[in-house]
Amino acid sequence: MHSLVVLSGNPRTPSKTSATALALAEAITARVAAPLQVDVIELAELGPAVLEPGRADVAAAQARVASSDLLIVATPVYKGSYTGLLKAFLDGYGPTSLAGVAAIPLVIAASPAHTTLAAEIHLRPLLHEVGAETPFGALALLDGTVADASARDELLAEWVDARIALFGAVTAEEVRA
Repeated sequence: MHSLVVLSGNPRTPSKTSATALALAEAITARVAAPLQVDVIELAELGPAVLEPGRADVAAAQARVASSDLLIVATPVYKGSYTGLLKAFLDGYGPTSLAGVAAIPLVIAASPAHTTLAAEIHLRPLLHEVGAETPFGALALLDGTVADASARDELLAEWVDARIALFGAVTAEEVRA
């Protein structure tokens, strides 16, 4: 069985960020042939611990992320970029720590001006810096869109459907040998 990890960088829980990331995970699991075990990591629950060296709970979360086949990295846009909490967590990885992990950068933005900036220019390169691949591209949604669960789910289903062949390749048995 393959693993799909949802990593929410929102410093608050519950959040629209986490709800959207989980909805994306559900859209993916509903459409791929391979069974996926979904695991959720809420960085809000770790809080300042991500800054403390040697914390077992942070190390366990980082190990779960690094061993995933598919990773959704979700963040609200703060000052045109990802959250500091997410950055602090990802700073715990070396340049090849996430090699073999297919990641989806997901940002929730209040302004259309921040969608591409935060997703493609900030978050996607950060994931590459720690070794993750982003074959699906980044996904940026407006805050108003994710507030309506029905509209959000429809957008997510369309996004996944447009990439279904890629999801099939990533979840194929030979990918993670």
